[in-house]
Amino acid sequence: MAKRLNDPALEHLIRAFLTLQTPEECLHFLEDLCTESELAEMSRRLRAARMLKNNYIYSEIAEQTGLSTATISRVNRCLKYGNEGYLTVLNRLEKEERRG
Repeated sequence: MAKRLNDPALEHLIRAFLTLQTPEECLHFLEDLCTESELAEMSRRLRAARMLKNNYIYSEIAEQTGLSTATISRVNRCLKYGNEGYLTVLNRLEKEERRG
């Protein structure tokens, strides 16, 4: 990630996300930044990551999310060999849900 942070535009975007303080602020920013279909796709990918982490099989994930098996495979590769972004978020969300 250090190399990618050499891109000033990407660094600015990352810092923009870090300024957001509430779910509503984040939603407003995302709605301004992304199209409805981009947001839906990102949501489906995160759902697929959660399902993969919970040992669902590809066909179940595809049926429930509408994602292609190729996209599910990519999400799975990120879970197993990526930068732990999905895992960080999923673990924190699970911890938050347990505190409830």
